[in-house]
Amino acid sequence: MAKTHPLNGKLVTVIGGSGFLGDHVAQALLSKGARVRIASRHPEKAWNLKPLAQLGQLQFARVDATRADLVAAAVAGADAVVNLVGSFEGDLMKTIAGSAANVAQAAADAGCGALVHVSAIGADADSTAGYARAKAASEVAVLEAFPKATILRPSILFGEDDNFIQMFAGLIAMMPVLPVFAPDAPVQPLHIDDAAEAVVSTLSDPATHGGKTYEIAGPEAITMRALNDRIAAAQNRNRVFIDMPDGISAFFAMLPGTPMNSDQWTLLKAGNRPSGKFPGIEAFGIAPRPLGLFLDRWMVRHRKHGRFNEKLAG
Repeated sequence: MAKTHPLNGKLVTVIGGSGFLGDHVAQALLSKGARVRIASRHPEKAWNLKPLAQLGQLQFARVDATRADLVAAAVAGADAVVNLVGSFEGDLMKTIAGSAANVAQAAADAGCGALVHVSAIGADADSTAGYARAKAASEVAVLEAFPKATILRPSILFGEDDNFIQMFAGLIAMMPVLPVFAPDAPVQPLHIDDAAEAVVSTLSDPATHGGKTYEIAGPEAITMRALNDRIAAAQNRNRVFIDMPDGISAFFAMLPGTPMNSDQWTLLKAGNRPSGKFPGIEAFGIAPRPLGLFLDRWMVRHRKHGRFNEKLAG
């Protein structure tokens, strides 16, 4: 007889669950037999999950995580909670740290057996980036209310439906000459499903992982310049990349309507790699998948003539 998964039948509330990571975390939880409650400002964005759930396995709640009363209602009856709330806009301390405090207190009051708080590599109370300071404050708030919470600090997440690799891919497909910001900055992107599996592993064994902080990243560090080169090569395109001076990049990030704000520029310039001070994704028994495993396949639609690209005809 097959062994029942520890999360089978358990109710897990995913706060901020309608986003990129939330979608994949929910899929991973559903596959283990967990009951999942998606709590979000816009739960309708997660309705694509409905066909993946059994009857009674999936529930949606409209929740503003900055309101403690709404969070408490969303957490009521849950066996475990995952907090994914994050933003680069608005009052970051309120949205990120305030919401985290509400989630942790609600989980403690509800007697939940596990809480996973997803922070970020680069969380730093002394950073010049408001986002990094808010993430650091969120970790403190979570552990004060729920000392056995697990903190996951992921690196940049990539996937077929991401806003990272696909953003660069779209630009490279359209423009023959492109600037590269922070060309020497190292990033160590993590596949979205590996991040989701780390969340599930944490919830499955809170006795082992509770009260700990993990920095989870992919297996390969690559500079931003090298990343752009690899995307162009996978598209079979010859592109001219211009390494931008930091001063120009910082000014660009300050302008309205650009794809990168000042906080994102500051964090990118600092690099996005584990510090080495905390255990990594290998602690969960996960062998993270490299970007190269997917890049050629994902870039087919960005190639001239797609699958009928002349360089592949032979």
